[in-house]
Amino acid sequence: MNVQQAYNAWSETYDTVENKTRDLEARALRESISGENLEILEIGCGTGKNTEFLQTKAGHLTAADFSAEMLAIAKSKITGETVEFRQFDLRESWDFGENSFDLITCSLALEHIENIDFVFSEASRVLRVGGKFYFGELHPFKQYQGSKARFETGVGVFELECFTHHVSEFFSAAKNNNFEVAELNEWFDDDDKAQIPRLLTMLLVKRP
Repeated sequence: MNVQQAYNAWSETYDTVENKTRDLEARALRESISGENLEILEIGCGTGKNTEFLQTKAGHLTAADFSAEMLAIAKSKITGETVEFRQFDLRESWDFGENSFDLITCSLALEHIENIDFVFSEASRVLRVGGKFYFGELHPFKQYQGSKARFETGVGVFELECFTHHVSEFFSAAKNNNFEVAELNEWFDDDDKAQIPRLLTMLLVKRP
């Protein structure tokens, strides 16, 4: 089962089974994003966990995922003329024009991407100058301990293919693709900073 097939299978239980990473990332995104009437591209919209919130910030929102089953659930939840759903693979050339968006969000998707520099390059291309690129990922410290995306299949736990990206790698990808770092935050279970952080989020701004 590849990553796309895994998310199709996971869609049946994604919203109902406890998932601390999913829920903390939803909180992180809501605390990181501001503005209104924005042209937004949401990468990794999944079942729409963040789409409903982003819709309140958007003049137009393109919600994208490569799992058809995840998208089907999101579409069943969210209706409105300001939201367009797209199936696409962020590892391939993005079918969006240059300078098209004010904000790109990318939630829990980069761990499945080996070459994140390509993603940052495409994000920079389709963002307007001054536009923002937010991403939230399982913290590499968690990955060093063996944590990764996984779900119960009914016949056992399936672990998805994941790649570890160090904090320095995120900084390099940002620098190489005309971004400056506006914010970097680490998010902890129960806000307990004596633990290893669960999430890393960054908010980047496209330079002129």
